[in-house]
Amino acid sequence: MTPFETWSHLGSVVAGLMFAWAMFQQYFPPQLRMHIEAFAHKAVGHVYPYIQITFPEFAGERLKRCEAYAAIQNYLSTSASARAKRLKAESVKDSQTLVLSMDENEEVVDEFEGVKLWWSSSLIVSQKPMISLYSSSEDRRFYRLTFHRSHRELITGSYIKHVLEKGRAVAADNRRRKLFTNNPSSNWHYYKASKWSHVAFEHPATFDTLAMESTKKREIMNDLLKFRQAKQYYARIGKAWKRGYLLYGPPGTGKSTMIAAMANFLNYDVYDLELTTVKDNTELRKLLIETSAESIIVIEDIDCSLDLTGQRKTKKQENDDDEEKADPVERMAKGGEESKDSKVTLSGLLNFIDGLWSACGGERIIVFTTNFVEKLDPALIRRGRMDKHIEMSYCCFESFKVLARNYLGVESHHLFATVRRLLEETKMTPADVAENLMPKSDEEDEEACLEGLIEALEKAKEDARKKSEEEKEAAAQHSSWSNDRERRATEIE
Repeated sequence: MTPFETWSHLGSVVAGLMFAWAMFQQYFPPQLRMHIEAFAHKAVGHVYPYIQITFPEFAGERLKRCEAYAAIQNYLSTSASARAKRLKAESVKDSQTLVLSMDENEEVVDEFEGVKLWWSSSLIVSQKPMISLYSSSEDRRFYRLTFHRSHRELITGSYIKHVLEKGRAVAADNRRRKLFTNNPSSNWHYYKASKWSHVAFEHPATFDTLAMESTKKREIMNDLLKFRQAKQYYARIGKAWKRGYLLYGPPGTGKSTMIAAMANFLNYDVYDLELTTVKDNTELRKLLIETSAESIIVIEDIDCSLDLTGQRKTKKQENDDDEEKADPVERMAKGGEESKDSKVTLSGLLNFIDGLWSACGGERIIVFTTNFVEKLDPALIRRGRMDKHIEMSYCCFESFKVLARNYLGVESHHLFATVRRLLEETKMTPADVAENLMPKSDEEDEEACLEGLIEALEKAKEDARKKSEEEKEAAAQHSSWSNDRERRATEIE
């Protein structure tokens, strides 16, 4: 038989098999097909000598990313760059170092104690259409490990443990802290089910540079260290391994800088949660589940994020909510606009902080910031939810010395005494003090900066005095008007 005849015969066989398979799929009843396919898999299993283990990216109905998947990805990055033909690169640490890993639908060979095995990276693209603006991608990624069944005990025991341990070690070596923000729920489809986007966390603030009394800083640092080392303690007392911090005080007192210092001190990631883009309580829980351990979840200006009063809705509001529960595509088809109002409630936020879902994961710190603590619902900031309340106040002399060291590089100066007296007599935020200390030109030395600060403090003191006098005068005038009204009312009677 000539080569041409051989290829022709092979083509005919393949075409016949494809035709038979198409007829099988189309005309055999589904239940019968299931039994036949199960029997075929079982028959092949008796003669096929290899075992396969699949490690999916997501578990629990795609709610949480599997730690094993991430560890395998890190493990393969150490060998895939030398063996795989198609790679993908990711920058880590200083943005100049690249980590190479297998691209989708690629395979590499590994060896362990003389045993050869195969890793493949697979992606199954969903064929489901997007039925609403809130639907997310159903693409599935997974790693598949293939090995000979005679090595089953070695692979399922020692090898997989070795892979996970080495993968975690690689992750620790390449760890680069990240700053996350939540994607708008309507865009989750386009982010391939990713609910968070991130950039490298590069804020330089530390407790050494934080303008605050040293005793207060030591107290906060000791509290953070105790939390980080308290996994067994939290398990023993029956509490989720998390801790809440409430940072409150006037604008410019360093609340955001405090968060950055906490993240740098603990080497934690930061999740900056924007509540106004969260559609409802269910999506709030999904966001919580996708946060990693060793992280700080931040909601800044909690009093301004949402109307979290917990009050009952009016009948009109309830009717409006019923209309907005319809599918957004259907509402838009009727000529209406998609509602952008968040349906996150006080109850949902409380559940997010310390409800049942808050125990999904561990080693998390939740931080609220506010300029007006008196506006917050007491249930939101009670102990157990916000465990530690930290007042970020106006600049004191000890805070000023930290700023003088940071901005001017001076530990002492003959003008410090004047600055100390003025700080005790007036209120100025650390942000305003820092701005006055910052040199505006190369010719401006530390003495000129300190003199500028003194001038600003004296002006603030004078402005405060005038404001106080105006308030007293207004109060006296109001009292006089009230007395006149009462006297005229008495005369009329």
